[in-house]
Amino acid sequence: MTTQRFVSGDDIHSLSAYVANKPGVLARIAQVFARRGFNIDSLVVSPGGTGDFSRMTITAKGNPEGLQQVIEQVGKLVDVLHCFDHTGQDVVVRELALVKLAVTPSERTEVLQVAAHFGAKTVDLTEESLTLMITGQSDKLDAMLGLATKWPLIELVRTGKVIMARGAAVT
Repeated sequence: MTTQRFVSGDDIHSLSAYVANKPGVLARIAQVFARRGFNIDSLVVSPGGTGDFSRMTITAKGNPEGLQQVIEQVGKLVDVLHCFDHTGQDVVVRELALVKLAVTPSERTEVLQVAAHFGAKTVDLTEESLTLMITGQSDKLDAMLGLATKWPLIELVRTGKVIMARGAAVT
């Protein structure tokens, strides 16, 4: 299991929020970020333990002081149970990407060697394309995508980061 330690500064911050699963909650949270001038780099929303709540993982860049104000304002929203910045905490971090490349049958072996090095899996194969799925930390995905620039990119879809506190701690 790989972990990532987030560092403070004007870096990327990963937040987790536990929210009521109701219409409009996402819009209200996004509005808090927008009012403070923060751009959301990635956003993942999934069901929590029950259908009544959802887990949000929000990745944003900015200074820690401004971000602390965003966290406090998000935490005050009626439908938000809690919101935490995981900067400085050991957390498990994963991201998933689907990469569709234009490859000829003669190029497949080389693409599959690169994919194998990064632990990517083939999820679709046609005469003119190959779709790979890769999971891991963002830098791993970035490294594979950097090597894959040798072949024409047809399509790329990335999930954004999902995080979970290590051990028995709750995110």
